Parts: sequence; C-alpha cells; structure tokens
Amino acid sequence: MSKRSRALGASAKKLTPAKIIRSYKVGDLVFIHPHPRFSGMPHPRYRGRTGKIIAKRGEAYEVQIQDGNATKMLIAGSVHLKLSK
Repeated sequence: MSKRSRALGASAKKLTPAKIIRSYKVGDLVFIHPHPRFSGMPHPRYRGRTGKIIAKRGEAYEVQIQDGNATKMLIAGSVHLKLSK
C-alpha cells in the first residue's frame, strides 16, 4: 500500500475535540460505534446497533436497544455513539 493510500484512510479515523465533547438529548436515536482508544466502550457485539437515549449518567449515556425479543440497556460514552439521521 502506498503512503498516499494510507494517509487517505487516516483522516477518517481521527477524533476531533467536537466529537469528544458532543452531547445528546433524551429520546435521540443513536448508532453504537465503539472507539477503542477511549474507555467506557460497549461490548463489540453491539456495534452498529441503533438505540434510544434514555438518560445521562455522569459523562455517559444510557442507551436502550432491542436484542431479539429482549430490551437491553447499555451505558456508553458519547465518543462511542453517533447520531442517527
């Protein structure tokens, strides 16, 4: 892989300060997208799932997801969440 090809993918992986301190409202729909550099990461099996913000717990958020017939509640930091459109 050329140096230029590696550089093209690196910009997409960078995490800006705005993404670190972003906040969500209760009721927002979010994607679970774990970022391994930061703690408070949800289990990788939930990667790509869509959930609803239930509450804020400290600096993290409580996210409710459907896992088959079960409703589960995950606690994840804002770095590991992306707003669903």
